[in-house]
Amino acid sequence: MYYISTLAHFIINSLPMRPLIIFFILFSALWQQINAQNRPDLIIHNAQIYTLDPSRPTAQAIAIAQGKILQVGDNQDILKLKNKNTKVIDAQGKAMIPGIFDSHLHVIRGGRFYNAELRWDGVRSLARALQMLQEQAARTPQGEWVRVVGGWNAYQFEEKRLPTLAEINAATGNVPTFILYLYGHAYLNQAGLQKLGIDENTPNPPGGLIEKDTQGKPTGLLVAEPNAYLLYSTLAKLPELKPEEKINSTRRFMSELNRFGITAVMDAGGGFQNFPDDYGITDQLNQSNQLTVRLPYYLFAQKAGKELEDYSRWISSVHIGQDDDGEHEAHNKTKITGFGYPKTEYHVQGGGENLVASAADFENFDQPRPDLSPAMESQLKNVLSLLIKNRWPFRLHATYNESITRFLNVIEAINQETPLNGLLWFFDHAETVSEANLLRIKALGGGIAIQHRMAFQGESFIKRYGKKAAEATPPVKRMLDLGIKVGMGSDGTRVSSYNPWIGLYWLTTGKTLGGTQVSSSQNILDRKTALELYTIGSARLVDLNKDRGVLKSGYLADFVLLTDDYFKVADEQILQIEALLTVLNGKVVYGKADFAKFAPPIPAAIPAWSPINFYGGFQTK
Repeated sequence: MYYISTLAHFIINSLPMRPLIIFFILFSALWQQINAQNRPDLIIHNAQIYTLDPSRPTAQAIAIAQGKILQVGDNQDILKLKNKNTKVIDAQGKAMIPGIFDSHLHVIRGGRFYNAELRWDGVRSLARALQMLQEQAARTPQGEWVRVVGGWNAYQFEEKRLPTLAEINAATGNVPTFILYLYGHAYLNQAGLQKLGIDENTPNPPGGLIEKDTQGKPTGLLVAEPNAYLLYSTLAKLPELKPEEKINSTRRFMSELNRFGITAVMDAGGGFQNFPDDYGITDQLNQSNQLTVRLPYYLFAQKAGKELEDYSRWISSVHIGQDDDGEHEAHNKTKITGFGYPKTEYHVQGGGENLVASAADFENFDQPRPDLSPAMESQLKNVLSLLIKNRWPFRLHATYNESITRFLNVIEAINQETPLNGLLWFFDHAETVSEANLLRIKALGGGIAIQHRMAFQGESFIKRYGKKAAEATPPVKRMLDLGIKVGMGSDGTRVSSYNPWIGLYWLTTGKTLGGTQVSSSQNILDRKTALELYTIGSARLVDLNKDRGVLKSGYLADFVLLTDDYFKVADEQILQIEALLTVLNGKVVYGKADFAKFAPPIPAAIPAWSPINFYGGFQTK
C-alpha cells in the first residue's frame, strides 16, 4: 500500500493534466480490482477443514474472493476479513475437504439419459429393487421403456443373487424393459424382445450371445462373450429423451454428482457418444453458464476402421485446451433459463479412451480375457502417431496386462520416431498391470487413471483368476511407490456407480460392496492418500494441479462440506457420506438439510414420469 501511494504521488507531480486524468481513471480501475480481490464474497467458519496442504493440514475457516481462496485459517482471523457484502456460513463443526475430481466418468453421455433411468445404485436388497421396478413399470407411459443401466451388482443385495427373468417379467408385464449388469450381460423382458423384434431367427452378433431356450426362442438374456457391443448396441435402440428433457436430465445428473462432493470430471467419451452431435447439450449448458462441474473431455472415435479419419478431422478443426468455448453444434438449440453459475472449464482435453476399436479389451470378468486383433498394432500406431505429432494428449482403455504390453510396444516405437517429450498421456483401468509394465509406463512419462470397478466385480474376478491374483488388482500402492502419476475415478454410470465414496471405501478397506476382502493389506491406502488420488491426483494427470486439489490461498474455491467426518468415521460409514454443501468457483451449487437455503433450487425432472422424481439417483435404503 505504501509503495502504491508513493508511486501515485510521484506521477501526480510529474504529469501534465490530460495524462493525469487518464492515469486516475486507470489507477481507479486497478485499485478497485485490487480491493475486490481482497474482499471476501464468502466466508465459511466453524468447520473442521482438511486442506491437504502439507504446510497447513487443518483449519477452521475459509475466505473466498472472485472464485479463489483468499485465506484459510482460524475462525477469528478469517472473520476479521468480512465486510457488509460478505456471505457468512456457519459450518456447524462439519468436516470440509477439497472438491472431488473424478478422472474417469461418462457424464456427457450419462447426463443425456439420467432422467430416463431407474438407478439401483445403493439398493441393499433385491426385493426392494424389484419393487422399484414394478412401481416404475406402472407409471411408465406407452411407447417408453423401463431401464436399469449399471451402477449395481448382485453382491450389494442382502440376497446375494441376481434377479431372474421370471421375476423381471412378473414385475414389468407389458412395459418393455432393459436391465444392464456390468459389462457381462443384460436382461430384456418379453415385451422388450417383442418391441425390438428379437426372435428365434435373430442371429448372434460377433462376440455376443442371445440366449435361447430348448425351443429355440430367446429367453431375454443377452451375454457379452466377451464383447459388450451386443449390450450397448441394444441399449442404443431404445428411445431417447427430447432435447429439453436432455438439458434438464444433464442438469439433474450434475446436481447428483454435486450431492457427493464432485466438482470436476474428466469425461472419457464412450461408445455411441458421437462428436459433435452428442455434445450439443453440454455445449448449450456451458454457453449459458449452467455447468456445475468442471468438465474437460476426450474425443472417442466411433467407427471401426475409420478412427484415423475421425482424428485427422478433429485435429484440423478442434482446439485443445482451456480456452475452447465448446461451441460445436449450431443447430437444434433449446432455450435454457434459470440460475447461472460461474463460467468453468469445458474443453477438449485430448483423444480417447478407446482410440481404435481393435484395442478394446472389455473387462468382462465372467468371461475369459479377450485376445486383441493382430491388426491392432498397425491401426493404433497410425492414430497415436498422428496424435503425438500434433501434441494431442491421449488416454487409452487398458484392463489387462497382456493388452498393456502390446500398447506399450506401440508407444515405445512411436517415441523413437517422434518423442513424447512430456506429452500428457495415461492408461485407464490397468487392473492387472505388471511390475515390468509399470516401469515402462514411468519411463515414458505416462500416468494411470484407476477406478473402483473391483468394488463391483471383485467376486467375479476371484472366481476366474483366484484370490491371490485379486490382492493387488490394480497395484495402486506400487504405482505410487514408483512415483507414477495416479488419479482416481469411478467409470460411472454403466458399470460402476458414480458415487466416489464407494471408491474411497474400496481404496481404504480393500473390500467390495458385498463385503468381500479383495485387496491385501499391502495394497490398501490410508485415508489421506486415497483422498489425494481423488483430488490433486486426478488434477496431476493433466497438469491442472497448480491451482486445485488443495485448500490454500490462491487456489480455486472448489470444496465440499460433508455429512460425516471422513477421517474419523468407521470404515462402513464412509459409504454413507454425502455433501451438505458443495462449492464450485466460490459459488454454492448444492446444499442439503440446514445448508439447502444457500443453494439454488434444483428443477424437477422431466418428463414427469422420470424415475428421478420418485427415487432420486443413488439410493440410501
